[in-house]
Amino acid sequence: MFDGLTERLGSVFDRLSGRGVLGEKDIDEALREVRVALLEADVALPVVKDFISKAREDALGEAVIRSIRPADQVVKIVYDGLVEMLGGEEPVGLQLALNPPSVILMAGLQGSGKTTTSAKLALRLTKMERQKVLMASLDTRRPAAMEQLALLGTQVGVDTLPIVAGQSATDIARRAMQAAKLSGYDVLILDTAGRTTLDEQMMAEAAQIAQIASPTETLLVADSLTGQDAVRTAKAFHERLPLTGLILTRADGDGRGGAALSMRAVTGLPIKFLGAGEKVDALEVFDARRVAGRILGQGDIVALVEKAATELDHAKAEATARKLAKGQFDLEMMSDQLAQMERMGGLQGVMGMLPGVGKMKQQIAESGMDDRMIKRQRAIIGSMTKTERKKPDILAASRKRRIAAGAGVDVAEVNRLLKQHRQMADAMKMMTRNGGAGMARMAQMLGIGGGGDRLKSLGGGKMAEPDPEQLRQQLEKLQGGLGGAGSGLPGLGGGPALPPGFNPFKK
Repeated sequence: MFDGLTERLGSVFDRLSGRGVLGEKDIDEALREVRVALLEADVALPVVKDFISKAREDALGEAVIRSIRPADQVVKIVYDGLVEMLGGEEPVGLQLALNPPSVILMAGLQGSGKTTTSAKLALRLTKMERQKVLMASLDTRRPAAMEQLALLGTQVGVDTLPIVAGQSATDIARRAMQAAKLSGYDVLILDTAGRTTLDEQMMAEAAQIAQIASPTETLLVADSLTGQDAVRTAKAFHERLPLTGLILTRADGDGRGGAALSMRAVTGLPIKFLGAGEKVDALEVFDARRVAGRILGQGDIVALVEKAATELDHAKAEATARKLAKGQFDLEMMSDQLAQMERMGGLQGVMGMLPGVGKMKQQIAESGMDDRMIKRQRAIIGSMTKTERKKPDILAASRKRRIAAGAGVDVAEVNRLLKQHRQMADAMKMMTRNGGAGMARMAQMLGIGGGGDRLKSLGGGKMAEPDPEQLRQQLEKLQGGLGGAGSGLPGLGGGPALPPGFNPFKK
């Protein structure tokens, strides 16, 4: 998301950073480019005008004139403007009722992803909030809509209201309310019907359901790929329904991000979640600060760490860390790290959250590093026997030919994988010397840890730009062993992320 905007803004700020002093002409030229970038990202014109007007006023103020690095101050002003446009400093969570069940009404047009998003939200509430959730489909028009929600409920382990043929949407709403109260559910999610276009009948039905259910949250699910149409849809719904928030779907496929940047400013409603993939766990809390950081090419280390923590098997992580502390790193462990990277969204997903990597997209693409390479490497390791994974030194030419045939690759790829493993194993041994001091030095060298402090150094603005040479070295290390010791990825390779206070070097 925001790829086009990130690229355009990055080039604007790169030009500014080469100038020691910024005059009014320089600032006007930069803001003109920012204006074009926002319009190309499909941001609503009134929103762009307000943004540029405020940014210009701030950029010509005393703070920039007296700043040691004026270019950084301008970036900070743009960052702060984006945060304000997107909804302010703190993310707005779901408001649940003190007396359960809390009713969440899901509204939106057909095809916006309401049903799938209902299941994603139910999974999140169950898994992270420890809520007992019931889902009910009120869509009596779309063929198999109720069956779809029931199937999704089974997948995510959430109860759904039994289907009774012939009932109207209002009758189903009443039955769902009664079932939620009698069975002691904490949250009831009502998935309403949608249409391909806005119409009076649809709005009247949704308003009637809202009157019956008295929802604590009425969330509009909008497709971010529809751009300004999504903003118009939100305004129309808000006029008839007491909307409390927005959920944007297909955010991962939206390279422009205009809907996200416009909706909050136009409707005044907070964006509460982003649907960032087809999987049932691909629902992110919308945080304006982190999204603004992504737009400015600063990545999102917090989201990366959260993903690593979510996917972490603590018992396995502790066992792995103890082996690493002894300098052990076999192919089985390498395969586990590659699998964890896949669960976290693959190489592209992880790289997209790292600061400064966006500028190296072309080099990454030319290097041939992609998720298919991870799958091939795991297939090669999977074609080995248990003994071969533990002791790769026994792999003679005949064994390599057998493994290559089993994985459907050339012997050269097997040799490349073994070379990468040797490099990673050697790095592990070096870092575990002196009680693991090498690991701390490696983390410091790669700039891991304290990322948030670097961002705050400008009052919430641009983080200190990573050294291009350092980034190239990181890229080479990634090529030398994906997810390995030198990747600089939290929870990957250089030892999995572990519970606080765990010390693998303690006997």
